[in-house]
Amino acid sequence: MSKRLGSGIWFVLGVSVIIIFVAEVFVKDALQLAMLLTGFTCLYAALLIGTVRAGHAWITRQVRRIGRDICEAEVLPAMFCLPSASGFYANASAQTQFGDLSVRGPRAVLGEFYADPEAVMVRLQRIARAQGHARDELSGPPTGLQLLVRHLGQGHFLWQFGGKWAGQDNPEDSLPLPVFTVGPSGEVMEQNAAADDVFGPRVIHLSQICDMERLEEGGIHNFQTKHKQAKHKKVSCLVGQWAMDAKGTQRKVVLAPLSDSETSFRREETVFGDLPVPLLKLKRNGRIVLSNRSARQLIGQHAVPGQRLEDLLEGLGRSIIDWLGDAVAERGEKHSEVLRVKDAERQVFVRIALERIQENGETLLIAVLSDATELKSLEAQFVQSQKMEAIGQLAGGVAHDFNNLLTAISGHCDLLLLRHDPEESVYADLMQISQNTNRAAALVSQLLAFSRKQTLKPKVIEMHEILSDLTHLLNRLVGETVSLSVYHGMDLWAIRADQRQLEQVLMNLVVNARDAMPEGGEIKIETSNYMIGAPLERDRATVAVGRYVKVEVSDEGCGIPQEKMQKIFEPFYTTKRAGEGTGLGLSTAYGIIKQTGGFIFADSKLGEGTKFTLILPVHEREKNEVEQAHISEQEVVITGGVVLLVEDEAPVRAFASRALQMRGYTVIEAASGEQALTLLQDVNLQVDVFVTDVILPGMDGPSWVREALEGRPKTASIFVSGYAEESFSDQQDRIDHSAFLQKPFSLIDLTGLVGQKIQQKRMFA
Repeated sequence: MSKRLGSGIWFVLGVSVIIIFVAEVFVKDALQLAMLLTGFTCLYAALLIGTVRAGHAWITRQVRRIGRDICEAEVLPAMFCLPSASGFYANASAQTQFGDLSVRGPRAVLGEFYADPEAVMVRLQRIARAQGHARDELSGPPTGLQLLVRHLGQGHFLWQFGGKWAGQDNPEDSLPLPVFTVGPSGEVMEQNAAADDVFGPRVIHLSQICDMERLEEGGIHNFQTKHKQAKHKKVSCLVGQWAMDAKGTQRKVVLAPLSDSETSFRREETVFGDLPVPLLKLKRNGRIVLSNRSARQLIGQHAVPGQRLEDLLEGLGRSIIDWLGDAVAERGEKHSEVLRVKDAERQVFVRIALERIQENGETLLIAVLSDATELKSLEAQFVQSQKMEAIGQLAGGVAHDFNNLLTAISGHCDLLLLRHDPEESVYADLMQISQNTNRAAALVSQLLAFSRKQTLKPKVIEMHEILSDLTHLLNRLVGETVSLSVYHGMDLWAIRADQRQLEQVLMNLVVNARDAMPEGGEIKIETSNYMIGAPLERDRATVAVGRYVKVEVSDEGCGIPQEKMQKIFEPFYTTKRAGEGTGLGLSTAYGIIKQTGGFIFADSKLGEGTKFTLILPVHEREKNEVEQAHISEQEVVITGGVVLLVEDEAPVRAFASRALQMRGYTVIEAASGEQALTLLQDVNLQVDVFVTDVILPGMDGPSWVREALEGRPKTASIFVSGYAEESFSDQQDRIDHSAFLQKPFSLIDLTGLVGQKIQQKRMFA
């Protein structure tokens, strides 16, 4: 049918085009209008039908994709059926339980129970199409079968199978309390024998029993049932998260009778212990009266009667006894809390909801537990990323302001050095100022590296060449008691990175390794090619599929405690004694590697040592790739030229102006972009180069330069900033003949770049 309809559309399109063509070329009388109208009408109809068909096909594809995703997410056997049973998709559980279902689909399962599986299949799908879902329990062999059929739209159905398979009894059947296994939307996937007795065997949705809005995971709720067969009994409802799979798509709901004396859960210990929801019965002082098997599996086997809750859990932010006391006295708003399990091999968090009960005249508490580990992990990842981003923004802002000060200090120091001979005593003092200014600039560069806002100068490099050149320096750094061994993999792939910054990372890691071995030991640096065939997820990061170069730096030191591993890449965090470290070494390495597009991971064991792993993306070389040569100041001999200098920091502007004037340039100064545009209104003013700060009051540097270039398109531009070039690279890319100069810059850096730009302008004039 679909193929015939598609052929018909193409036929109508062809006829429409022919009619329009004939009317336009061969017919010139009144018949032409009628033919054109007919042709365009047919064309419109064909296009409309084609559009509707395309939309219908898109919707069908989406329904099939969603159906397959739902099918895969199910833990119980499930099958996705195409319209008119033209195709089937079964999940792994269904294939394991029933074998190959790709040909007959649900018929293959129903055939084990009914002589006419086709009739059963048609009946259930007809009900599901009308009501949205259909449920049935099929009898037959001793292995009963429960079915839930959902209509997903467009004639697609999702079949879900539950029940008692051969040799597998429902563990809740032995419980005297009704227990329901409930899906994400409240659909009942399975119910135990007690639920059959109270509510009947065909409860399709939990809303048939109670109001869904009143239920929440990890809570206890008292209400009157809506179900007629239950005779509107008052019940206490336990809703507990029951993670059947990693996605936690199903929950267990347990119903218990509620008497007028509120003696809910006054059950034998065996019943309490077998409930599928983690439960604790507590005294007001926090001592455990009863705990069931599910609770002990969640928080540890020490959760036994007589144990104190505060000895098992922590992290509430206040005394657990006070919290329990408030629950007993019904003080404050009733809500659940998340606590951490003490002394667990891995971090385990539990959400606890409390409900007051009366037993033998004593007020006790029922605690309903649910696993909140994944939720807290996601929350911790978010908080950590927000914290690192905030610290990075702060570091970048401080570095920007400090770079302005360093530019003025180092610049005026350069000017003073030009006025004195090396033999003069003051010259040595000026050199000390200059050297310490450079040290301060290096410290600021580390802050920018952490915030990933420094300017990198990447080039294609070979890792073994870097280490060969660096090994001599590293051997001097480690000292005499520590040995350094370097092992290279075969035929290492090339990477693209800033060589100086990558060397800084390696030096920081080696120095840290040395400091971890005060009594001596061996530091190993190993390089290798690293192919990742599937996404690698670890330490809250995901490494994409591809080719990488791996560098491992390991030591035999004391190791890092596990509780400190999460903080080692934070700035100013150090485990060294006061005065022995700035706390910026690893944060700098982290920032440089991240800005390069790579990853850095740490592994450590106390008493055995620490290993840092760098994963750097491989550079795919392009044909005829040539490194660009930079023109140094020694190659630039320029006399004359007009420079418009725009800088809001007066000390920086004063230094830059004097430096350029000393090299023979004419300098016109402005403190803002608006002032610069006012000066440029003079048509007789000829300017060769704009030198401007990026961050200015009012109009920023790129904005006023773009406006100025509308009337002076051949003028070169140099942007200077305490931030990295990448922070405004998108704006710079739209400005021709522009360059970037990172603050703090020296006299030679500034005059050399200005001379280069003027020379380029004259060469292409």
